[in-house]
Amino acid sequence: MSAHLGNLKAGLWLLTLLLVACGKQQAAPPAESPTAPADQTIIARDVAEEGGIRTAPVGSGVIRDAHDVQGLLTPVEGRHARIRARFPGPVEAVRVGVGDQVKAGQILAVIESNASLSRYDVTAPFAGTILDVEVGSGDLAGDQPLFELADLSTLWVDLHLFGGDAQHITPGLPVQIIRLSDGVQVNTKLDRILPGTATASQSTVARATIRNADGRWRPGTAVRARVTVSVREAALIVPNTALQTFENATVVFTCVGDTYTARRVRIGERDSDNTEVLGGLQAGELVVVAQSYLVKSDLEKSSVADED
Repeated sequence: MSAHLGNLKAGLWLLTLLLVACGKQQAAPPAESPTAPADQTIIARDVAEEGGIRTAPVGSGVIRDAHDVQGLLTPVEGRHARIRARFPGPVEAVRVGVGDQVKAGQILAVIESNASLSRYDVTAPFAGTILDVEVGSGDLAGDQPLFELADLSTLWVDLHLFGGDAQHITPGLPVQIIRLSDGVQVNTKLDRILPGTATASQSTVARATIRNADGRWRPGTAVRARVTVSVREAALIVPNTALQTFENATVVFTCVGDTYTARRVRIGERDSDNTEVLGGLQAGELVVVAQSYLVKSDLEKSSVADED
């Protein structure tokens, strides 16, 4: 009987050891790895810089009521001339060509008068640029223009206004003139609204004046202009480049360190450059103002990866 009890105790002891061993060998369930919220993504600083992602603090600014119009460069009246011969006769010499810069009083051509058979000089009435030469040596000068001369140091910009623009745009308003060939801009103001109507376009013409320091503003060239009718202060604005649509909402991407968060915003008025923010942001917060679509793309990729 004692031997039987001994065997029973030994068996219980062995079973206890096996249960303990099994408990130690059982693997603990793996801990779930933390995931970023659906509206956040992480982009390393060097990657962001390489992609051109740029941030700026939110702050106050202005919203402009600006009207984009088309215009045409023209010489200033009184500084443009079509030069004719004083007396008809054969042209003995032509001293200038198209594009030449001439001084006031400079000789442009020499003509022999039919009446007196004496030579006389055709001279420039003012300093400027030769735009056209319509005569050559040996030609007979008559009533037709020989040269076209203009002082291009200053030019008029005639802006064509249609519809409501003609009612809102008045003399004195600031205007930005944009050269289409290279995007160069110059700021000036409207001098006047011409009383007549442009016959071909049936538009009202507003006129401004610009300096032509680099000589690359050429008469007859079309330009684009932005006339600012009014300016309003706004407590918070962001560049239009900061705005994106994400999950059917208007958002900007705030930045803290390497973490970018899609922040829903309530917006107000906008102009060609900026948009007023009425809610969703605080002054001083950093938002992505350049290449915001790259942050949106990265956020969408992260969302797809999480779903998979």
